[in-house]
Amino acid sequence: MNVLVPLLGGACLLWLGARFYGRLLERRLGVDPARPTPAVERDDGRDYVPTRVPVLFAHHFSAIAGAGPILGPTIALLYGVGPGWLWIVLGGIFFGAVHDFATLFASVRQGGRSIAEVARSSLGNTGFSLFILFALVLILLVTSAFLAATAVSLTSMWPAQSLGLDPADSWMRVVERDGRPLAVIGGIASMSVVIITLMSPVLGYLIYRRGLGTVPAYALAALICAVSVAAGVVWPITLDPKTWMILISVYVLLAAGVPVWLILQPRDFINVQILYVGIAGLMGGLLVAGLGGLTIQAPLADLASAGQSPALGPLWPVLFTTIACGAISGFHSMVASGTTAKQVSSERHLKRIGYDGMLLESLLALAVLVLVGATLSSADYAAMVHPTDPAVKSNPILAFSLASGRLLETAFGIPVAGGTVFGILLVEGFVVTTLDAAVRINRYLFEELWGILFRGRVPALMRHYWFNSGLSAVLMLLLAWTNAFNLIWPVFGSANQLIGALALIAVSAWLVGQGRRPWYTVVPAAAMLVTTIATLLILIPRYLDGGQWALLIADVALIALALALVGVAASRLRGLLGRAASAEVAAAPAGGPPAPAP
Repeated sequence: MNVLVPLLGGACLLWLGARFYGRLLERRLGVDPARPTPAVERDDGRDYVPTRVPVLFAHHFSAIAGAGPILGPTIALLYGVGPGWLWIVLGGIFFGAVHDFATLFASVRQGGRSIAEVARSSLGNTGFSLFILFALVLILLVTSAFLAATAVSLTSMWPAQSLGLDPADSWMRVVERDGRPLAVIGGIASMSVVIITLMSPVLGYLIYRRGLGTVPAYALAALICAVSVAAGVVWPITLDPKTWMILISVYVLLAAGVPVWLILQPRDFINVQILYVGIAGLMGGLLVAGLGGLTIQAPLADLASAGQSPALGPLWPVLFTTIACGAISGFHSMVASGTTAKQVSSERHLKRIGYDGMLLESLLALAVLVLVGATLSSADYAAMVHPTDPAVKSNPILAFSLASGRLLETAFGIPVAGGTVFGILLVEGFVVTTLDAAVRINRYLFEELWGILFRGRVPALMRHYWFNSGLSAVLMLLLAWTNAFNLIWPVFGSANQLIGALALIAVSAWLVGQGRRPWYTVVPAAAMLVTTIATLLILIPRYLDGGQWALLIADVALIALALALVGVAASRLRGLLGRAASAEVAAAPAGGPPAPAP
């Protein structure tokens, strides 16, 4: 099959979803551009900051995307291209984009409060407490999975000759390992990450304190990106993976405590230049290569793996939790209500940021699925993503990067080595921006948790953002330090999708309380609830057999918290629907039918 068939077919369906279903949701939710947003009403220069749409979209998109839409499709290609394609396209339109848009809207209407606070307003204090605990577990799993993946990718190496490099005369650093010359791919990305991070406060100062315009800001960000990559080629940084874990943990600790305009927003704004160019490069490369006859090597559906993959599990439910961020992601509700809702300057921007932003992520996931399926042999794919040797760590970021290099060579004649470096830069731009946003969100959640436990009389130390940021960073580091990425990802994916279902349940209850009939949020919530709990049940014996006790405890805790929260939600919804029905009957004309709900 030519790569253009699944790529263009999926892209057209995503566009139709944004054009028609997204606008339908705008009307159903009741978006009102004339209504002041929390960022406008509570502008404090720290967390509540009215932000231009290009800057906010860049922050939101780079924070929600993370490595999920790249890692998930790459790992799930084991099942074949077809199942992943269907889930990414249909899940993105009817599940993920609805989730992101609805949670962002509810948070803005609730004064920029977190999705947990939305749960309090719709599900009461018990639902709020359960949601906080669930969200804390999720964020811990998100950050630890991405931290482990980052540490592996920044130290990635691959045989130099496979990249078309002459070990004796190479522009990329080459080292000897077990008698083989290996190109140090990750070292270039490492230097780029460091320079972009150091330059972020400078750009933030120029934008927010000196009023630098959007066009000059884009130009400066692009220059920083180019200089960072050039510096990486000349001075690549090579460190041990665990050293990288420590350094990144220190960085996110600092980034989570300072004002958003100083590091978080400008860093996302710089990184998104690489992300936009990367997405355009992948799409353009696939179009050119497709016109040149590039076909997909991977099977349309691998029936053996679909039945029971030894590396993952049965097609249902595991595929639907492995491809998390490309179809629906509960972490997005944390970002939407944790930082984005505090920066929206007008409600007319909500669909563009929430619904359309998610579909752009689905498009990226679709491109990755097609890319890896078309450019990697089954042997290379298995060696990097699902190695049989326990001593070899799964490295789907390297698989994606190598696939990018081969595509860019086929389409544009760019050397494989250069394209591979570009691929790894693309992923790192996503991962690090997700980590600093996630730890900041975890800080908010810990602050809310202490308010519950201490009944509003929280000790001064535990109210301080450095304490809560530090606690988040230390827990992230400990879990990543003691568990490999491929062990964390399954329970992370399950928790991620499950909190998406619970966020939709909380928003559904809130919408019912607003007098609306939210069928568009209830249906995806129910489907994902069943799917994710099934995956968590499948993982229990795996973690028992492997002695992964921390992950086992997290798995069982997630199931218990989810069931308890669903019980609370069912009770509240029955009450809300009962009161709504009584109100309709009371408002109906004598002898006539009840008045329709909005």
